[in-house]
Amino acid sequence: MTDISQRQRIHRHMNNETGAIEIAAQCLVDFPDAPWDLRMHLARQCWDESRHVAALYQRLRELGGRKGEFPISCFEWCVTCSLDSLAARLALQNRTFEAGELDLLGQLPAKWREVGDERTAEVLESILSDEITHVRFANQWLKILVREDRRLLLKIAMAIRFLTTVTTALAPQAGELSPTGLPFEEPQNRITQVNIADRKQADFSDSEIDEYLRQSGFQSIMTTNAEG
Repeated sequence: MTDISQRQRIHRHMNNETGAIEIAAQCLVDFPDAPWDLRMHLARQCWDESRHVAALYQRLRELGGRKGEFPISCFEWCVTCSLDSLAARLALQNRTFEAGELDLLGQLPAKWREVGDERTAEVLESILSDEITHVRFANQWLKILVREDRRLLLKIAMAIRFLTTVTTALAPQAGELSPTGLPFEEPQNRITQVNIADRKQADFSDSEIDEYLRQSGFQSIMTTNAEG
């Protein structure tokens, strides 16, 4: 959480939110025959993500940063928009990437408050409340879409496999440096606490959360989750 690290974190988050606008907008373009209510959810998501970008950009400038100060990655856009079905895109972008952001945003505000930055913590908390709705509508619509066409399950499974393949191929190699000029953190040291409460608000079932906890190595709190 050095000064340059703080700016890079906000810059990266701002770029990710910009990518989320593009993904939702591309879905509207590529799938014009999608149900109207689903298209409205995607349109509202574009609006939400644009507000997130504006808030993060303002905070970046307040901390002395600027657009283009650090390299960016369009990983989520490249992966999600490679898929040829709306269900698969919702499964990756909203149900996977943005659900992962629920976990991250569940713990980041405290990290910023530790360095005395209440303003950034508040911005991230406001973003979290919107992201819950983005994950929720995807979960709800995926159930509807799959119920109407069971073949979409195969599309979704192939999308998850594709994500795993790409993530493995692009993983940082030994000796590579991050945009801040420091070595990348070892995967085993990147522990993100699962945000159980907000995943429930986003319409993940208890069994889905338990399975995610199991895969993430949090078996020890699964009983607590079930009792809650």
